[in-house]
Amino acid sequence: MKNILRQCIKQLMVTFAIVLLLVTPQYTFASDHDTAVLLAKIYNDDIDINQYLISEKFDGVRAIWDGKQLITRQGNLIVTPAWFTADFPKTPLDGELWIKRGAFDVVSGIVRKQTPVDAEWRQVSYLIFELPHGKGDFSMRYQTLKRTIGSAKLNHLKLVQQFKVSNKAQLKQKMVAVVKAGGEGLMLHRANALYQTGRSDVLLKLKPFLDAEAVVIAHVAGKGKYEGKMGALLVELPNGIQFKLGTGFTDAQRANPPAIGTNVTFIYQEKTKKGKPRFARFLRVRNQ
Repeated sequence: MKNILRQCIKQLMVTFAIVLLLVTPQYTFASDHDTAVLLAKIYNDDIDINQYLISEKFDGVRAIWDGKQLITRQGNLIVTPAWFTADFPKTPLDGELWIKRGAFDVVSGIVRKQTPVDAEWRQVSYLIFELPHGKGDFSMRYQTLKRTIGSAKLNHLKLVQQFKVSNKAQLKQKMVAVVKAGGEGLMLHRANALYQTGRSDVLLKLKPFLDAEAVVIAHVAGKGKYEGKMGALLVELPNGIQFKLGTGFTDAQRANPPAIGTNVTFIYQEKTKKGKPRFARFLRVRNQ
């Protein structure tokens, strides 16, 4: 009798587990590896500018639409109100969740919430710049995106406009105009490039400052007006070089600095002979 009872209990547990798998959404949460997307290299003057399509570089949150859900580069689910993605195309898309120039912290805060606030998401647009695994070169994929985004007819689903310039002087003029208006810079995508992932020179970023990432390894106590707060972060680059990052923080960030082990993004102008960034300035905590 006891054996029969044990078998019944075991069968009930197996049945319950199967039902749970069937009714639970199979979302992709934090993974061990970043989602495979194309990443940019730094612009250099050796390129043939006529081979590239150019767009503004938007300071939003990178988001990949896989046809069913939005995820970050790191494989985390982005929880949105149902209406935001309800009528998205079934084809995968790659782009940025964006509000306006200079509002990265705002959109990042909205995107991080596991319970989305409808009114906040009404501010957000999804700016599309790539068609993952699309056919043809980038110029052809761009035309496909025009048709796809146009057919969707959603005010918050927008195509990032691509354009060409005749020479490098025009390129620099355009970059200066974008930055003066509050933008970050420009992106250059080689028009004849087939779709690929990883960091590649088919995609280049042109900014007045360079940016990089480092890991926080210690908090340096502040002095004077920063007494009792963080004065600087001691950070480490991927190559092991350490330096102090002491500017670019708000008073709130100094009072509650990024935790040790956090990845932060900073901007700088150049590097010293020893490889340390010069004029480094904190930009943001790396998203997600």
